[in-house]
Amino acid sequence: MFGWLTQGGRTPGWLAVSFDETTVEFAHARRVRGPKAAQVSTYATRDLGADASIDRVKRDHKLSSYQCSTMLRPGEYDLLLVEAPNVPRAEMKSALRWKVKDMVDYAMDEATIDFLDIPAEEGAAGRAHQLYAVLARNEVIQARIQKFHDAGLALSVIDIPETAQRNIAALLEPAGRGLALLYIDRAQSLLTITCRGELYLARRIDLGLDHLEATDGPGDAHNRMLLELQRSFDHLDRQFPFAALAKVVLAPTPSETGLRAHLAENLDLPVEELRFADILKLDDGVLLDGEAGWRLFHVLGAALRHEAKAL
Repeated sequence: MFGWLTQGGRTPGWLAVSFDETTVEFAHARRVRGPKAAQVSTYATRDLGADASIDRVKRDHKLSSYQCSTMLRPGEYDLLLVEAPNVPRAEMKSALRWKVKDMVDYAMDEATIDFLDIPAEEGAAGRAHQLYAVLARNEVIQARIQKFHDAGLALSVIDIPETAQRNIAALLEPAGRGLALLYIDRAQSLLTITCRGELYLARRIDLGLDHLEATDGPGDAHNRMLLELQRSFDHLDRQFPFAALAKVVLAPTPSETGLRAHLAENLDLPVEELRFADILKLDDGVLLDGEAGWRLFHVLGAALRHEAKAL
């Protein structure tokens, strides 16, 4: 996303790092040739405290040898769907500042802005060109940069979970068809719909594992999730009919929720559960099932960023 930082690292690929006062999570991936387009070489979640510091984790895992990215957390940025200003791409960020200035509660001179283009259907005319504007307060960005500087890590890019999830979805898409990918956190879920590697829809749903695990079988939360997905798919059909969905994929979860079976029974689409081993080449000893795949899902997605993309 915000990719104007100091370049660093000598190891090919990206090391995505997320850390706070208590925990550090990271994963390294690089693009490779073959049926599996990316290789994951390492990942970890380490508790920080008396027995481990960020300096020790950095030394133990040689983190200084990598090109690093990180992510903003929900609440640290705004993602706004707007009609694209009719200006050259080089002037887009400046034009967007005027476009969205009344849509957030902070001044534009206090914000860093970037954008995600939503490509229209080739040859389509008369349809408004849309994009996602991504904004974060300067103080949030500067605090994240300073945090990595203090840790001695060369931060090159700051992403958001939506783009990280898009990177994973791009490895799952059937050619020329859309794909819905649903990640379920404790309190909420993130739905993305992509086609040809581009993000066409991203929305947060106020339903999470805590709701789905509250019943032994399908309950109100399962039906509400089904309804939210159906509404999203109907919106996609109206706005982007050329990105017709091929299937729905559920990200790993640490427990069985019964959601896949419920959705498969009630949607006219295949519903699958994601297994990282099916789409990624994993080094010996790298396992990304269940808890690890769920906890590190967006960290892995950030590590899978494609250098050719602007965001």
